[in-house]
Amino acid sequence: MSEHQQLEGEGVYLPVEFVFPEPPITRFADHMLIQHTEHEFIVSFFESASPVLLGKPEENLEALKRLGSVKAYCVARIVISAGRMPSMVKALQENLATYQAKKCGGEE
Repeated sequence: MSEHQQLEGEGVYLPVEFVFPEPPITRFADHMLIQHTEHEFIVSFFESASPVLLGKPEENLEALKRLGSVKAYCVARIVISAGRMPSMVKALQENLATYQAKKCGGEE
């Protein structure tokens, strides 16, 4: 992703300063839903809530059968312009490749 922003029509590039709120909010996401419109992509991240089961194994099995579903709560929703999506995908692919190279290389 570009770390510079061009001011429209001016030809002037300024560095982008990435600012996180104090402390940054971090949530775990184990599910993702991607939708798109003509001009944007909507990426929603979800965290599933595992049921709490405290009974005997056979009681827990019956409770799971009655449960019907597991809730996944949206923890973030990001809208990305269609024009920025290719650079987003490229950044994700590069980071995944770096991660896999380190993991396969034995580094942890």
